[in-house]
Amino acid sequence: MFVVRESRPEDVDSILKVAKHLDSYNLPYNREVIEEILERSTQSFAAAIPIAEREFTFVVEDTNERKIVGTSMLYAQHGTHRSPHVYLDVLQDEHYSETLDTYLVHQALRIGYNYNGPTEIGGLIVLPEYRGHAESLGKLLSCARFLFIAMHRAVFRDEVLSELLPRLEQDGTSRLWKHYGKRFTGLTYREADQLSKDNKEFIKSLFPQGMVYTSLFPQDVQDEIGEVGPQTKGVEKLLKRLGFRYANQIDPFDGGPHFIARTDTITLVEGARNVSIAIGEQPQIPNKGKEKHLVALPRIGDVGFRCTWSPNAAQENHLLLPEGVSNALGTKQGDIAWTVVV
Repeated sequence: MFVVRESRPEDVDSILKVAKHLDSYNLPYNREVIEEILERSTQSFAAAIPIAEREFTFVVEDTNERKIVGTSMLYAQHGTHRSPHVYLDVLQDEHYSETLDTYLVHQALRIGYNYNGPTEIGGLIVLPEYRGHAESLGKLLSCARFLFIAMHRAVFRDEVLSELLPRLEQDGTSRLWKHYGKRFTGLTYREADQLSKDNKEFIKSLFPQGMVYTSLFPQDVQDEIGEVGPQTKGVEKLLKRLGFRYANQIDPFDGGPHFIARTDTITLVEGARNVSIAIGEQPQIPNKGKEKHLVALPRIGDVGFRCTWSPNAAQENHLLLPEGVSNALGTKQGDIAWTVVV
């Protein structure tokens, strides 16, 4: 059985093993950074720091093996006065020459900053041997965050952002950075990626503030602007189904497209509701077709956030759970939980 739960400081070794397969800006393969991420997550779940600083890390645990097999992250607000959300607008610049009777549309990039940014989802990774699992662990990790947003709506912004990975080089670097960012900063992709985590001053000081025409880039670089990489096509499909759209913005480092949605129109937020838990071994109405149902338990005493697939759909205001699922969630008869159809 697999359960999504809030991270704990003692998860550091397990999460480090997971991070090795991603080594990204959000989840680097670095023990000291992972320890900081987990400390921030612990404070966030406990509501011990200001809302704008809250960064939640979730893990999915194989409860039979007592093994963490994946992570995902949720940022209450991405973009503050101290550390703005930085992006590149993808624009269409139109020109017409009456003399030549020639009309041209140029694609252009322009740097942008958001100091009061949206909520952001990110850092999702599942160990290779658990990808494609019958329990849809990537979807479980991703969707659990939206149910958490619904449960704690006041904590989160009115828009949710997802920055998707583009097609990268075999060594994990970006062709766009080579032909754009590096020319203005002199930094490698990795150097810029790491520096920007704590210091974005160099971006504002060195990046061009006006439009840069993408026709100046090689054709293969132009073709990849705003395109999702093959490893995240499934994520793109899920986000579109939940109500996200391409925002005509890309990441200034790797060129990955930004998808955004109004929080209250995301299907998993809009459709979430409270139910009372009943415990029983026999399902009332079996699930049919491709519909899946999430059930989540908020923090109750020493039992933190828990989320898993429910074998049953909610009936009116209650949800029947088998004893095994109830035990994995740490819930009991009559507890109030949240559920949504995925």
